Amino acid sequence: MSKLTRDQVIRLAALSKLHLTESEIKKFQAELSRILDYVDMLDNVDVSGLEPTYQVTGLENVMRDDEVVIQQASPDELLKLLPDKKDRFIKVKRMI
Repeated sequence: MSKLTRDQVIRLAALSKLHLTESEIKKFQAELSRILDYVDMLDNVDVSGLEPTYQVTGLENVMRDDEVVIQQASPDELLKLLPDKKDRFIKVKRMI
């Protein structure tokens, strides 16, 4: 049975940058201790002879070939794609 001390809960809260009240410290002390008990129980499960499961979808390296696509566009063609422009400049919202 893993029992966290009050000081351990306070240390965890400090590392997490949490400010806990006394009632929250007691509550988390109990809850975190139960979680650690559950993890201890899982550690004791016999998994000998079982294959590790690394992924469950059955997919293997779904990749596509890299293809070089050369597309050339003139500046005027690119300016047509802009949502807002003034003369030959890109118009953007003011940035500070």
